[in-house]
Amino acid sequence: MAPAREWFEIDYYKVLGVSKEATEKEVTRAYRKLAKQYHPDANPGSEERFKEIANAYDVLGDATKRKEYDEVRRTGPAAAGFGGGGFSNGAGGGGFNFDVGDLGDLFGGMFRQGGAGARTRRPGAVPQRGGDLEAQIHLSFHDAIEGLVTTVNVPGNITCPTCGGNGSKPGTVPIACPKCGGSGVTNDNQGMFSLSTPCTECRGRGTKVVDPCVNCFGTGTIRSDRQVKIRIPSGVVDGQRIRVQGRGEPGQFGGQAGELFVTVHVEAHKLFGRRGRDLTITVPITFAEATLGGEITVPSLDRPVTLKIPAGTKSGKTFRVRGKGVTSAGNQGDLFVTVEVDVPLQLSEEERQAITALNEAMPRDPRAHLGV
Repeated sequence: MAPAREWFEIDYYKVLGVSKEATEKEVTRAYRKLAKQYHPDANPGSEERFKEIANAYDVLGDATKRKEYDEVRRTGPAAAGFGGGGFSNGAGGGGFNFDVGDLGDLFGGMFRQGGAGARTRRPGAVPQRGGDLEAQIHLSFHDAIEGLVTTVNVPGNITCPTCGGNGSKPGTVPIACPKCGGSGVTNDNQGMFSLSTPCTECRGRGTKVVDPCVNCFGTGTIRSDRQVKIRIPSGVVDGQRIRVQGRGEPGQFGGQAGELFVTVHVEAHKLFGRRGRDLTITVPITFAEATLGGEITVPSLDRPVTLKIPAGTKSGKTFRVRGKGVTSAGNQGDLFVTVEVDVPLQLSEEERQAITALNEAMPRDPRAHLGV
């Protein structure tokens, strides 16, 4: 696969807090610990840090990607002419080794020292990992809370069902490229070193389709939308990105498929707001309830709950109802109820007289402490 630019800039080992010699289990253990600590549900405002951790594990948690990442970090910057302090000494006799391995597609060519010490590319087409794909899904507030299994429409390429991806008409197979002999590269000798470039005849594949498949015209893939089944975990938040392994673009020449990343968009609820695992709601109360206290009924996700309002409650006070929030990753959030004293905009004559009488019966000045 082509390395991402971030591979040169970000030390994923440092992101996860592990050494370069860490085992697969140590990498996974570190990821789970950090993901739990910085999950947006448990730590609101940590979305960017959570994404950085997920991206690091996406690479280091995959043996193939990790090997490519390590090679890019070791060789890539030097071959590109930055960050590496020049070129390394050659493996053979005198001179320098300009070999950048399979990064030739990134830098436009592969430099190798000539002679017996030269590193050669293996014959045949090099397996190429398929590209990653992005998809969007819109969920109702309830579905985001409960989680579900659904499908998303993914436009992109799929392996040609007629030829199985080799690009040749059924019953035939590609032949070794006659120009490069199946190596996929041609060499231009420059004295002490040679410049290897992708073969123009086979475009670096090392093989040539003689009798193309009539369905894909020799490409091995066809353009087609497909429905991909995905599982949405309970408690997802708006903007969360879900990784579906191996459901991206198909690989070429036996390479593994890419990944599918699904971004979740959650519709707003008409009553509830949300902060991670916690729900919020604003409920009006009367002046009498705020002054004298009492019990009110408040909606929740499953069934209404009874909330006790103490006498003398001020407008804007927030009460916490434990265990009535969102369940995510085995943890239960809370419901936060903010009460606001309802002030009527229109009064009947009877109501006006009653309030006037109450005001006369309560002559206390609430602004006396202001001294004005």
